[in-house]
Amino acid sequence: MDDNHLGDFLRTRRAGLRPEDVGMASYGVRKVAGLRREEVAVLAGVNADYYTRLEQGRERNPSPQVLEALSGALHLDAGTRAHLYRLAGAAPNDRPSGHAAERVSPALRQLMDGYPNTPAFVMSRTLDILAANALADALYAPFEPSDNLARMTFLDPAGRHFYTDWDRAAQATVANLRHATGFDPEHPRLRELVRTLTEHSADFARLWNAHTVRGKTQDAKRFLHPDVGPLTLTYQAFDVRDAPGQQLVIYHAEPGSPSAQSLNLLGSIHASWRQPEPRPHR
Repeated sequence: MDDNHLGDFLRTRRAGLRPEDVGMASYGVRKVAGLRREEVAVLAGVNADYYTRLEQGRERNPSPQVLEALSGALHLDAGTRAHLYRLAGAAPNDRPSGHAAERVSPALRQLMDGYPNTPAFVMSRTLDILAANALADALYAPFEPSDNLARMTFLDPAGRHFYTDWDRAAQATVANLRHATGFDPEHPRLRELVRTLTEHSADFARLWNAHTVRGKTQDAKRFLHPDVGPLTLTYQAFDVRDAPGQQLVIYHAEPGSPSAQSLNLLGSIHASWRQPEPRPHR
């Protein structure tokens, strides 16, 4: 992974804006796409040399006032603005205190198991699946193993078949993983995962370099499961308050829909597979 996260982010966002997007006139021939550094500096009301140092990584601690000005100049939405602050180390209480192995509390595991008719799992910021209920295990059964959503999407052959709209799923996955860099860009697990994915997937490398950021909240997804066919499910993601960085993700199908029937069938199929064989009578 690169170590100039703030500069790379600023440069990518600048390249995605045109003068007309920000109400500026365009003069002269532009050799590269997007705004010039001097134009961003003018929009933000900062010194052009100072902004250049930010992009080049020679200045890494901008004030909250500068970050706010840059957020406006680059037309950042709320989520991307928060990411910028975290990259600059200006968001309080966002970084974890250590890199110990993550554990899911017994109470949360019990809660997930109490929802037998809907897939539920807990994941980390790096998209590792830390715990799952039986129906989530059944949903992700095509993957071997079902350990990390990014690895499953890009490196497991099942991913291209499982996600009906693979391109959309891939973009969302990388945007979710990019979101993690704002909290702890030097996290060993994050560095290892990105290195592996970059080395083995050109698609991941291309999307990673786009610096698109998005956290998980809610969305609809379409799957093609080998046991029950097409599934359209909506998910909700909830922060786990006593374990910062963990999220509880719950999928559900529209009641009475074909997907709801298929989800019930999936649960029945995998429940029967887990039943122990009857012992022979003596």
